[in-house]
Amino acid sequence: MDVNRVTAKRMEKLDGPTNPIVSPLLTDLYQFTMAYAYWKAGKHLERAVFDLFFRKNPFGGEYTIFAGLEECIRFIANFRLEEEEIAFLRSVLPSTCDAGFFDYLEGVDCSDVEVYAIPEGSAVFPKIPLLRVEGPVAVVQILETPFLNLINYGSLVATNAARHRMVAGKSKGLLEFGLRRAQGPDGGISASKYCYIGGFDATSNIAAGKKFGIPLRGTHSHAFVSSFTSPDEIIDKVLPRCDNPDSSEDFVSLVQSWLCKLQAADSLRGTFRETNLSELAAFTSYALALPSSFLALVDTYDVVRSGVPNFCAVALALNDLGYKANGIRLDSGDLAYLSIQARKFFCAVETEFGVSGFGDMKITASNDINEETLDALNKQAHEVDAFGIGTHLVTCYAQPALGCVFKLVEINNQPRIKLSEDISKVSIPCKKQCYRLYGREGYPLVDIMTAEKEAPPKVGERILCRHPFNESKRAYVVPQRVEELLKCYWPGKSGKQREELPTLSESRKRCMEQLDQMRPDHLRRLNPTPYKVSVSAELYDFIHFLWLNEAPVGELQ
Repeated sequence: MDVNRVTAKRMEKLDGPTNPIVSPLLTDLYQFTMAYAYWKAGKHLERAVFDLFFRKNPFGGEYTIFAGLEECIRFIANFRLEEEEIAFLRSVLPSTCDAGFFDYLEGVDCSDVEVYAIPEGSAVFPKIPLLRVEGPVAVVQILETPFLNLINYGSLVATNAARHRMVAGKSKGLLEFGLRRAQGPDGGISASKYCYIGGFDATSNIAAGKKFGIPLRGTHSHAFVSSFTSPDEIIDKVLPRCDNPDSSEDFVSLVQSWLCKLQAADSLRGTFRETNLSELAAFTSYALALPSSFLALVDTYDVVRSGVPNFCAVALALNDLGYKANGIRLDSGDLAYLSIQARKFFCAVETEFGVSGFGDMKITASNDINEETLDALNKQAHEVDAFGIGTHLVTCYAQPALGCVFKLVEINNQPRIKLSEDISKVSIPCKKQCYRLYGREGYPLVDIMTAEKEAPPKVGERILCRHPFNESKRAYVVPQRVEELLKCYWPGKSGKQREELPTLSESRKRCMEQLDQMRPDHLRRLNPTPYKVSVSAELYDFIHFLWLNEAPVGELQ
């Protein structure tokens, strides 16, 4: 079987992007005007190499989590211009365009494109290519905007999620509640996916749960609580026992009985007197409907004097019938103080009534939580077990964009460089390979770029690592482990083995493992140590040779 047929079979195995609006026309107009100009000049089939990378880590940090690769591969696997899309391009491009160009577009696909990428979920750093894309220049140029669209947001959200996970700690549950505040439906779906890669445990977004298999979590709103006025509204008051469905009890009476016991308990005396009975009715009704997953929102009226005691009465009644309540959610007020008070109440109930494990009841907090909130809670005592986070997470409120770019680095085997008076915007030319070098303690020390034809770094070999643009910044490294970063995820006609795309869970696991491998000072929130990104001595010399060759020489008069 020839390479083209192998590629075609591989293409058939991949579904299209998650969002069907991601099509060849999801790009900027100038990509097609350039494609026409390439075609008109007879350059459209010239072999080009582009790097996709970013220049600065987001959120004031020193790492980024790479995400969006799977969507890019799904996009090119299904890349084809339909008749109506070509007809639309004919209507928007200048009328002077040759008809032959549109005939050319009918046969365009990505079977001759190669994509090399760092695995999704990896910790990545500025200037290192996240993707290296090779192929006919006109086709690869058209891929620029959709690739940037798919990777910029995905990587930004995954990084934001990972930062929240780092601050919250491994033991805390993190729940993504951002759909209602996300930038449109696709922003909501994408955010759920990439928050999961970044370390969140679950989402409230049912569509994302169905699409990606992400665990779902949710309870009820304040509206549900305030919709009740009295326990008299509850019509069906009977709940079967968990261990014997044929045996049922009057659950409403059981809840009322437990509330009276709580009010009479010496250890709880003075904590509350009377609770809001409409809230009690809401909790009771919710437990009747969902006895195996009862989690109550307790701040509609008063957390300490009403919400927590009412929850406990219902939870204890459920316990009598063999069920176990999940816990409470706090959505307003002083979360640290209220969580401590709730925990004290739960522990007192366990001691007073001998209900084993009641003191460990889960406490979830929400209410516009962000990275700073988590950090502040960590610096004071609190008893929150899980955090529901929405707006600040999915909108990336602290920084709206990552800033990935897509730059030509080689055409027809000729290295190309983009120059700028701003050194940070000078590109690193030629087709490159990238490696991560690890030290004695197991931490990565430096990422190094080499020209593709250079011999790869070897374990135990003394390697000179140079800053690409600052001649005084250089260091020798003797790596104890060498990791090749760029893998072939789309081989085109090269005949190379294609790396399998990881599952979402595998990308999430990789993210967690990568952060565990990093030196702690690279990960800290304030004044993190920059991670070193370098080039080989040979590539350094070539960059500066090409720079001098390409830069015009000034003339003083």
